[in-house]
Amino acid sequence: MSTHPARSLSRVLKDFGSTLLDLLHGGAEAAGEIGGVGIHDPYDEQHYPQRAIVLGVGVHGAEQISRLLRDLAVHRAAALVVRGPVEDAGELGPVVAETGVALLALTRGASWAQLAAMLRTLLSEGDVGEAGAHTLGGVPSGDLFALANAIATLLDAPITIEDRSSRILAFSGRQDEADTARVESILARQVPERYLRAHEESGAFKQLYRSDGPVHIPPPTVGDEVALPRVAIAVRAGDEILGSLWAALRQPLTPERDQAFREAAKLAALHMLRFRAGTDAENRLRADLVATALEGGGGAVDALGRLGLVNEPTLVMAMGLGPGAGDDHAHLTAERQRLTGALAVHLTAVQPRSAVALLGDVAYALFPVTGDPAHARERAVQVAANFLQRTGDRAGAVIGIGSVAQEPAALPRSRANADRALRVLLSGESVQRVASIADVYVDALLLEIRDLAIANRDELCGPLARLAAYDAQHNAHLVETLRAWLDAFGDVIAASASVFVHPNTFRYRIRRVAEVGQLDLQDPSARFAAMLQLRLHGTSPSATAR
Repeated sequence: MSTHPARSLSRVLKDFGSTLLDLLHGGAEAAGEIGGVGIHDPYDEQHYPQRAIVLGVGVHGAEQISRLLRDLAVHRAAALVVRGPVEDAGELGPVVAETGVALLALTRGASWAQLAAMLRTLLSEGDVGEAGAHTLGGVPSGDLFALANAIATLLDAPITIEDRSSRILAFSGRQDEADTARVESILARQVPERYLRAHEESGAFKQLYRSDGPVHIPPPTVGDEVALPRVAIAVRAGDEILGSLWAALRQPLTPERDQAFREAAKLAALHMLRFRAGTDAENRLRADLVATALEGGGGAVDALGRLGLVNEPTLVMAMGLGPGAGDDHAHLTAERQRLTGALAVHLTAVQPRSAVALLGDVAYALFPVTGDPAHARERAVQVAANFLQRTGDRAGAVIGIGSVAQEPAALPRSRANADRALRVLLSGESVQRVASIADVYVDALLLEIRDLAIANRDELCGPLARLAAYDAQHNAHLVETLRAWLDAFGDVIAASASVFVHPNTFRYRIRRVAEVGQLDLQDPSARFAAMLQLRLHGTSPSATAR
């Protein structure tokens, strides 16, 4: 088991080892506690957690790396990871000493996305609960990386912990002592497809999941590749198979280590259940904290503090599903949960202190912002639009952006404005998929006036009521004519084209509008009243029943 602090750079290097990362310059112990993971983007504003490990994607050469190290020192970052091998790495030692930002190299062939996911898992960046001292078998509860290292010590062999789909949940150190297939699995966090097929064809998986003890698996024949034998054991919770433990061995297990492996599988089941339960509990806790913050009451400041959002401007995003999402309740629920999780990942990558929770049918996000409110809204709209572009339009998701809350007491107003913008997008009044309340304020106001009119059981009155009644009796299309004329700002040619009639016919109809409706079309107040009624009640004759 690792004795290094769970959120330290030394723990990261101990668990990932040279399989993924090499420390080029700097002291792992001096870096202190790691605050999270950041991704460098030279074309966007940078928002990093305190003491972050920053992934320098696309940063190459001593000059670029030196410049970024100095920038990260301003942000108080703990470490920078760049793609290895690094040319002129020796020149960077003085810069690292000057800035105090450690420099690491990511192994060629490793995925940046996988590294980010593993770092966040290891550092428990999403944890919003109270830190507990609970242990299972001497290993911190739910810490699968620490568990893998503990088992590796017992068996004197590198270990992986895998789920039912052979995805790597965690791994021990010393993976470089195994073979190419194991290293490839670690880099991709997935057992290579060619080895999965070989195990399927040999019946290894069937044997594994039918057996209660370790299963010895000879190295599969895959081309000219040379692999070590494996011994694996299923991890069970009652009748449910949670996953498996895999050891790459150069020597068969002794009876003592065979028994230790069996006990380790039982312990792994407890940790995997705790890990799963902890994730569910964290999601529930996060939803409670977001809900408390959005209410803006006495507990809002404490909730924001636990979410890491206290004392900074924040705005609320509200995401809902439009008509394209379908009518099946179970499908809608699953789709909302899927999109909520995806939104959380997206926003966290952009702004690590974001918090997302599904409350009822709406996913709410607390998104920290900087700069003036107008710039903050524009950035939020851009971030949300990028998310919806990536997820596609199959689900019909739309996102409303609220106002900027400078203090916790203003968050309920930001949520209300996000809800107002979301309602406009869901109502079909706008063809946009993302809008801030500033963009759709008039549409939101009209929907609210319409609500008031319906609540008061208001009916059409005045000129529009007379025109609708005349249309119902004579099929004269006078309401349609009035709307077209108003929409075209009185341009008869454009208005007549929009309703597919001859301009002379349209001129006759507009004169009949003025006569029948007793409407002075030269009066700006009369025109505004007619436009408002048309927006509130529609144009069909049945609107008189409102």
